[in-house]
Amino acid sequence: MLVEFRQVRQGDERLFERVAEDVFDEPIDARRLAAYLAEPSHHMIVALHDGWIVGQVMAVVHRHPDKATELYIDEVGVTPDLQRQGIGRAMLDRMFALGRNLGCSEAWVGTEPDNVPARALYAERGGPAGETFVMYVVDL
Repeated sequence: MLVEFRQVRQGDERLFERVAEDVFDEPIDARRLAAYLAEPSHHMIVALHDGWIVGQVMAVVHRHPDKATELYIDEVGVTPDLQRQGIGRAMLDRMFALGRNLGCSEAWVGTEPDNVPARALYAERGGPAGETFVMYVVDL
């Protein structure tokens, strides 16, 4: 199976007309996509197969005044039919390389405790899980 990996930039919005099932959590909204791609600290790599987006990884570069620049891996998704074929791993490796090129000294990612496939992928790329934290969601 031939899969192409591509960093998405402004002007690539037409790629999102064909997105495989469950690659993103929700349907793509054109305005949100445009706003995401316009942010210089936002980065996305997609996996393409036969003109369809079959995988994605999104990340944000965090620059701090008091510590090193870091890459936050925000989302990783691969359509269920193509999971466990190395697509997520390949996208993540490309995003890590991009982060290094952008001056990031580390990357971090979080997932739910019961997401065994994601935990295996992340542990394979970077070792054991780090610190435990509690996340709060505040409606704005």
